[in-house]
Amino acid sequence: MPQVYGDDQVTIEHIPALGWGGGNNSYIVRPVGGGSAVIVDVPGGFEAVLEALGDDEVSAIVLTHSHPDHWNGVDVLRSRISAPIYAGAEDAHIDKLRDVRQLADGDEVPVGGAALRVLHTPGHTPGSICLLINGAVLTGDTLFPGGPGHSFSPEALRQEIASITSKLYPLPDDTLVLPGHGDGATIGVSRAEYEIFASKQHADDLHGDVLWVES
Repeated sequence: MPQVYGDDQVTIEHIPALGWGGGNNSYIVRPVGGGSAVIVDVPGGFEAVLEALGDDEVSAIVLTHSHPDHWNGVDVLRSRISAPIYAGAEDAHIDKLRDVRQLADGDEVPVGGAALRVLHTPGHTPGSICLLINGAVLTGDTLFPGGPGHSFSPEALRQEIASITSKLYPLPDDTLVLPGHGDGATIGVSRAEYEIFASKQHADDLHGDVLWVES
């Protein structure tokens, strides 16, 4: 499985093509030099994540949001891993998962000597979170190459845009964006695409699958 990020503290391994229709990502964040890993998102087909994990211990599992395609591999996970599961506070009441611990904006999940910092980014769901660690940000379904995640109302789209512009676009241009589906991007490229979107007039009821350049 490809390593998509690495520095002197952590590596991030990308396990793609999981879940319904093979479209979900899961990530393993490991401390350099050994120690317990953190897993981000638990789609169906989680056996591939367990294989990539090998014999490494896991200290935490973090769900980026409550949609089932990001956590319906939990039964397979629990066959091997007993580490606590975390989600954004507004999304922690997930069916079948009776003990999901809540994360608030600014909380940190340790990974060796580094930490995943929680950015509360509501819009796709009320409790959607992104996870910033050094030069990478795991964005779940909040931000993809080309635009925001699916929004279910105009109000949700406006909230999602506010989350992206206030929490993600202040990050350095070269920050790697690692989304919940598909390939990555960088903050600089995404911000430039958003500026094209922001320069246009849009219908008040715009929502759904929005693309920064084409919408």
